[in-house]
Amino acid sequence: MHAHHAHRTEPSPAPSPKRAAAFYDVDGTLVSTNVVHAFGYYAANRGRIVESAVRTAAIVAGIPLFWAADQMSRALFNELFYKQYKGISRDRLVALSEELFEKVLKPAIYPGAMDMVQRCRETGARQVIVTGAIDHTILPLARYFGMDDVIANRLEFIDDIATGRVIKPLIAGATKAAAVRDYCADNDLDLGQCWGFCDSYADYSMLAVVGRPTAVNPDFRLKSFARSHDWPVVDLR
Repeated sequence: MHAHHAHRTEPSPAPSPKRAAAFYDVDGTLVSTNVVHAFGYYAANRGRIVESAVRTAAIVAGIPLFWAADQMSRALFNELFYKQYKGISRDRLVALSEELFEKVLKPAIYPGAMDMVQRCRETGARQVIVTGAIDHTILPLARYFGMDDVIANRLEFIDDIATGRVIKPLIAGATKAAAVRDYCADNDLDLGQCWGFCDSYADYSMLAVVGRPTAVNPDFRLKSFARSHDWPVVDLR
């Protein structure tokens, strides 16, 4: 909408308040836990005893690899991590996710997180979670906060059984900014009017792409970056 006609006489339409969205990171921003790690631990501990022992052994055996992968690349870490879900049924994943929310995520929600989301919702902006977690694991949290949408990783299922692969594009770190940009383009939203809420310097590109970035519970690097750019800093801890 960039047509500039000098002699236009008809009044220009008022901007719709619905042109904006608020994008929230989850880990460290809305909840104090790491959803990906929490779900892996939880899934390993909730299976049948034998299945659980095998899966726990596999996860524990993989921890040094996970740790190294996480240091190198969040995307690589996520890809290795999601291979753990090979063979899990969709129903089981949904049930585990509901349990994870009640027992792990809900108690870990920061005091003040709901107020922050509520205040932002009152502006008329669409409320959207952006996370590297699996969509199923985050849906109960999204419902609790009254989110309008979730941008998350989606496992590939064949006949309702997970293949252990993630449907591309993988959402992680730097790709969050691209996901936000694509979401705005697909939904006719104005990036310059959008909010972003993140806690980690790893997600700073997601904050940099929106017009209204906010550093929430920021780590040291993000805090100094926010200060130097005059971004608001909020602490919910």
